[in-house]
Amino acid sequence: MKLEQLDLRLRGLVILRGLLADPVIGKYAAMLGAAGGGAAAFVTAAAEFEAALFDTGRCWTDYLLDAVLENDNICIRRAASGGAGQAAEQALSAELTVLQQAGEQGLDELLADAPQNLRDACAFLPRWDTHAAGYAAAYAARCAEVGKRGYGMFARHHVFTVEDARLVPVRCPDPQRLSELPGYEAERARVIANTKALLAGLPANNVLLYGDAGTGKSSTVKAIANEYAADGLRLVEVKKNQLYQIPAVMESLADNPLKFILFIDDLSFSSNDDDFAALKAILEGSVGGRSHNTAVYATSNRRHLVKERMSDREGDDLHASDTRQELMSLSARFGLTVTFQRPDKARYEAILLELAKQYGVQMPADQLYIKGEAFALRAGGRSPRVAKQFIELCKSGVQV
Repeated sequence: MKLEQLDLRLRGLVILRGLLADPVIGKYAAMLGAAGGGAAAFVTAAAEFEAALFDTGRCWTDYLLDAVLENDNICIRRAASGGAGQAAEQALSAELTVLQQAGEQGLDELLADAPQNLRDACAFLPRWDTHAAGYAAAYAARCAEVGKRGYGMFARHHVFTVEDARLVPVRCPDPQRLSELPGYEAERARVIANTKALLAGLPANNVLLYGDAGTGKSSTVKAIANEYAADGLRLVEVKKNQLYQIPAVMESLADNPLKFILFIDDLSFSSNDDDFAALKAILEGSVGGRSHNTAVYATSNRRHLVKERMSDREGDDLHASDTRQELMSLSARFGLTVTFQRPDKARYEAILLELAKQYGVQMPADQLYIKGEAFALRAGGRSPRVAKQFIELCKSGVQV
């Protein structure tokens, strides 16, 4: 395809127009547009494109194809619900053909019909790598597995936070894996089973992970998100002061083919907390209901989530029993409650031994147990967190 024609076709992208916002593809489009400005303008634009492309270390064909496959557009969003309509699908097919031709053309092919002075001016520029590729077939394959691979930012990231009711990707999420969490296998198995049900489209419960500090409640949720990301699971961390934003987030995710865990860490309320009623409605009490592709996973050190005092049981409340029932009703809305209790001596020693193997700490088992127990006493009690801190200090050679 001639340079001028390719320039016009890129300017006229409709379905895949979002590609022009990509920094490398944007510079490629700018290079095409600079052809009419003379040799100097084109060389400058070409150099800027190549600098951006070479910085990624990618072949141009592969870079453009990956951008196409991850593009968030109306066709991919509606692929799982019957498609976006004939006109949109036809436009998409035509645009994929144009982009494949662009991706397969090197600088020499791009300038084949350009004026001789422009080709001569570009003689010293390096050539980017290309190869033959089937964009339409690759896109069809991606649509077929969009429920696992996702699209847009959901294809590039699997952990998100919330800002102003919008999802923001976490570029460096906690890499915790299930295999790195010794102990509490039975407790985690229940959470994993519920997560698998969510991924399979079966009824899945909201989950409350309750128990002592440092027992691995939050790590369990993060590790599950990492473990099943390739199966279409995404994690959205929501802070307590953002609970009122959850309905908007859930609505934005309702038609997404992926599955989402809305993760609320270290959850607790005071008895007059406005967020208390908001979370009750989110879990089960609103007229909108809960989307089939989301589940709320919360961790807490409080079984009933609400801070209570003895004075709360006194006073002039005529219906004190009803008030207590209301306070306890929130935790009851979590269909699955998993308790993580402080480990006993045997479990703590098993955790120490497994972590020592993972970190390559060479120490006789009896000495490991004695030193690990002494460290736990100084740290305020046994827990997987304390065990990990002890092993990390041993690995780094710090005297413990």
